[in-house]
Amino acid sequence: MWFTGGVGVPNSAGLSAIFVGVVAGIALGTCSGLVPGLHANAFALVLASVASGVPGPPVATAAAILAAATVHTFLDVVPALALGVPDAALAPGALPGHRLVLGGRGREALRLSALGSGTALSLAIPMAVPITEATIHVYPLVRDSLWAVLLAVVTVLVWTEPTLRAKLAAVVTVVAATGLGLAVLDRTFAGPLPVGGVLAPLLTGLFGVPVLLDARHGAGVPPQGDASVATSPQAVSRSIVAGTGGGAFVGYLPGVSAGVAGTLALAVLPGADPDESARAYVTATSAATTATTVFALFAFAGLGTPRTGALVALSSAGLPAGLAVALPVTVVAGIVGALLVPVLGDRVLAAVGRFDQRRLVVGVVSGLVVLSWAFAGGGGVVVLAVAAVIGYVPVRLGCRRVHLMSVLMGPLVLG
Repeated sequence: MWFTGGVGVPNSAGLSAIFVGVVAGIALGTCSGLVPGLHANAFALVLASVASGVPGPPVATAAAILAAATVHTFLDVVPALALGVPDAALAPGALPGHRLVLGGRGREALRLSALGSGTALSLAIPMAVPITEATIHVYPLVRDSLWAVLLAVVTVLVWTEPTLRAKLAAVVTVVAATGLGLAVLDRTFAGPLPVGGVLAPLLTGLFGVPVLLDARHGAGVPPQGDASVATSPQAVSRSIVAGTGGGAFVGYLPGVSAGVAGTLALAVLPGADPDESARAYVTATSAATTATTVFALFAFAGLGTPRTGALVALSSAGLPAGLAVALPVTVVAGIVGALLVPVLGDRVLAAVGRFDQRRLVVGVVSGLVVLSWAFAGGGGVVVLAVAAVIGYVPVRLGCRRVHLMSVLMGPLVLG
C-alpha cells in the first residue's frame, strides 16, 4: 500500500537521531517563523542546501527540515499580526488580523490561530487516508483536466470578491501575476546555494516584501486586552471545519496554496459583522494552512508529487520523506507550534512597540535580497524586485492578495 512506502519504522538509534533533528528543527522553525516576510518554502530550501554538510543520518536532517517548516507555518501568524498595524482611522481597510489587533484583541487572534491549527491537525490525519485513496483513483482524470480545475479555482476566487470594483481588481492581479509566472518560471536561475531556484524570490517578492514595506508606516500595536475567545464554539468549529476542508481540496493540487484554501473556506461560512469575520478569517486560514501541510504529506506518499516547500526541499536534497517518519514529526512539531503561538505571540505583541519598525524592515528586506541572490543569483534579485511591484497591485487596487497565486496557477492553466 502507498502509506507503507518510504522509510520504515526506525530502530532506537534512528529514533534518537530523529528526536535530535526534531528538537533542532523546532528551534530553527521558531526563529524563522518570527522573522517577518520569510516564506516557509524559502527557509526549507535553505536548510536543504546545507543538508549534505550536516553530521548524522539523513533521516535526522529530514526530520529537522519537516519540523522547522511545520513550526514556521504556526508561528508566522505572530509577525503578521504585530507588523504593519495601521492607524485606527484606517481600521475599515485593515487586514482582518490587524483589525483585531486595533481593537485590542490580538491575544485572542493568536489563540484562535493556535486553536484552528491544532484542531485541524487532529482532523486532517484521519481524513487523509480515505481522501488519498480516492484521489489516487481519480488523479489521472484530474491531471488530464488540471487546467480546467485550476481555471475554476481562479474564477471562484475572483467571484468571492465582495464588489464589482474588487472583482475587476482581482482580474488585473490575476493577469499581472500570470504574466510574471510565464516570464520567469521556465527560465534557469542559479545562485551559490546548491538547492535553490527562482520560486523562493518569486513568492517572497509577491507576498513578503510588500507587507514589510507597508509596515514602515505602521502605527504600532496598541494595548491589548485579555486573551479570552469572544466568539461562540459553534462559530469556531465552523471555521475550523471549513479551513480543514479547504486544505483537503488544495493539498493535492499543484500551484494552489493554503491561502487559496482559506479563501475558499471563508466563502462557505455565513456572513457576520466585521469583527466576527476577522475571527473567522484567522481561524479558517490557520486551519487551512495546517491541514494543507498534512494532506500534502499524504499526497506525496500516494501520488509521489511534493506540494510544499519542505517536501520539495527534501526531494531536491535526496532526503527521506516517508510517512513513517514525516507524519509523527509533523504532529509533534505541530503540537509544539500550537503551544508556542500564544506564549511567544503575547510577548511579541507587548514588545513590538519598543522596536524601530523602519530599521527592522530595512534589515529584514536586506536579508531577503541576500537570500534571493543566494538562491538565484542576480536574476533572483531582479525577480524579487519585480515581484514586489506586482505584489502591490492587489493592495493598491483593493482586492485580496490571494490572487497573486496565479503566478503558479496561471501558467499551469495556459499549459
